[in-house]
Amino acid sequence: MPKMKTKRSMAKRCKQTGTGKLVFFKTRRRHKLTHKSAAHRNRLTGTQEFVGGELRKVERMMGMN
Repeated sequence: MPKMKTKRSMAKRCKQTGTGKLVFFKTRRRHKLTHKSAAHRNRLTGTQEFVGGELRKVERMMGMN
């Protein structure tokens, strides 16, 4: 059976942590920040973890299963 290929678009949007979790960077932080409040901008920082059915789909796209 051949190797599973990674969906490159998904590989650019998320990464695997050292403990094996899949995380992604939050969206809507690139431009048009002037009309967003400081609290809103702060909430958009950092990463968030994939969970549930979404995690299974992303793992398949990343070639993990």
